[in-house]
Amino acid sequence: MFRSMLVRSSASAKQAVTRRSFSSGSVPERKVAILGAAGGIGQPLALLMKLNPLVSSLSLYDIANTPGVAADVGHINTRSDVAGYMGDDNLAKALEGADLVIIPAGVPRKPGMTRDDLFNINAGIVKNLCTAIAKYCPHALINMISNPVNSTVPIAAEIFKKAGMYDEKKLFGVTTLDVVRAKTFYAGKANVPVAEVNVPVIGGHAGVTILPLFSQASPQANLSSDVLTALTKRTQDGGTEVVEAKAGKGSATLSMAYAGALFADACLKGLNGVPDVVECSYVQSTITELPFFASKVRLGKNGVEEVLDLGPLSDYEKEGLEALKPELKSSIEKGVKFANQ
Repeated sequence: MFRSMLVRSSASAKQAVTRRSFSSGSVPERKVAILGAAGGIGQPLALLMKLNPLVSSLSLYDIANTPGVAADVGHINTRSDVAGYMGDDNLAKALEGADLVIIPAGVPRKPGMTRDDLFNINAGIVKNLCTAIAKYCPHALINMISNPVNSTVPIAAEIFKKAGMYDEKKLFGVTTLDVVRAKTFYAGKANVPVAEVNVPVIGGHAGVTILPLFSQASPQANLSSDVLTALTKRTQDGGTEVVEAKAGKGSATLSMAYAGALFADACLKGLNGVPDVVECSYVQSTITELPFFASKVRLGKNGVEEVLDLGPLSDYEKEGLEALKPELKSSIEKGVKFANQ
């Protein structure tokens, strides 16, 4: 687990063991590129990926300030080499040879903004970055963090289709923060250790499209329908909760970086052939009538190995599923339309 890996890596950083064990070639070389690495999510994400022993090369890209972030992170005594790239002219170098590209680039939400308000700015950024990915690292796994994820993942898919290199198994919308929040909030109400909690979250990554399946949570707790409704609402509004608490000074950056690092770690484990790596993610899917949908996904050497069934839903969750579909459908269509303008 990534959490214990952080503890291990900080302990092993004090020893020279790390360098010796990795020089033996026991762990594959993996290049990870972060696009938007100097931003509010990008910087803590760069730090967390530097601590991940599965990463051999960490490539940090942004339109400004990346050399400083790279110099700072690069002093940390863990396995990966770090390089910083700044501006359009250096995007190709940042991407070449990448096994995994994580995209937190774009502007953050401010109070009163919906994820949709971000659309016009972030959609253009994503379009440009994906055009470059198609050219310089067409076989990399893509972890999309830039909001609105419900639309930016379909945009990426359309850009890759135009370039003739779309592989639906390699494109992921990162919805892990919804899972992280659902676990945290559920553990608090169920009075169980959060480390033991698992809660699948399906649908999309904005407001009512986020549907935590507390009926499938483990360990099971006997919570009232009112409590489950409140937990669902809090999970859906988690981003807004942070935006309002920061009072105009930003959005969920630290928890998003943590969630992004967790999902990236799962993708790297899958690439390296670790069996039974299952995480929720927003991917191309046929489990509903919608072309993209978040659900449990088994990860492997090619990215998505299998999109898992939703499993049994409570009546409340069935209602939530039907209620989220029109908004998610609209967001997908908006992304496809933008990509094809």
